[in-house]
Amino acid sequence: MFGWFKKKSEKELLQEQYKQLMEEAFRLSRTDRRKSDELYAEADKIQESIQKLP
Repeated sequence: MFGWFKKKSEKELLQEQYKQLMEEAFRLSRTDRRKSDELYAEADKIQESIQKLP
């Protein structure tokens, strides 16, 4: 309740971006496989940067 104005950490922002990319890549996997693969690769890079954070 009192976390309304709390800023998200860098890790939380990256996790949210990763989740959105994965959802979009899954949606595109049915129609545009090349674009889907590009989004999966981008999401993989974000996942690697998340793992590097403390």
